[in-house]
Amino acid sequence: MNDLTLTRRHLIAGLAVLALAPAPALALSTATAQSLVTSLVAEIQTTVNSGKSNAAVYRAFESIFERYADVPTIARFALGPAARTASPAELSAFTNAFSTYISRKYGQRFQEFIGGTVTVKNARPDKNGIVVVQSVANLKNESPFAVDFHVSDRSGSAKVFNVIIEGVNMLTTERTEIGALLDQSGGSVPKLTQRLKQG
Repeated sequence: MNDLTLTRRHLIAGLAVLALAPAPALALSTATAQSLVTSLVAEIQTTVNSGKSNAAVYRAFESIFERYADVPTIARFALGPAARTASPAELSAFTNAFSTYISRKYGQRFQEFIGGTVTVKNARPDKNGIVVVQSVANLKNESPFAVDFHVSDRSGSAKVFNVIIEGVNMLTTERTEIGALLDQSGGSVPKLTQRLKQG
């Protein structure tokens, strides 16, 4: 695995960064899913090319994730088995901290996206009532690569819950990283939450 592959994963994972295989919900249409991803991509590109301060970019990314991604589902998946034993209050606090953590983490990495583009190509229904929106990313000094956004309406509205880059599942990456941080926190969700808040 080379550094270029890791860079690609980190850049696109911030889009969603994203969760559990959803059950069928509201018969999500391919048109709705494709429109959602098209808007998401446009907002990300506008944000990274805005020339705003880092702090402003991170705040913008947090707002984008909250509107386009199924953050609670993503956070539960990233937390793994500990999500089942955490109290509702602990899980809520972790989810809020995770949202800020992801925004800051990928807000930094998306600076490499300045001048790049993601072009949405098409959308197709997949199993379990999800829609896969296929796109191609073009970053400076890199060959184009495929990015698939998985969209579900399990949360009650269409949201991105996962991103696949050249066959690599981004949820797995986040779960591994959060799992390592949880281990370093002695398995304590509250301690992990505080760690995420501190950056």
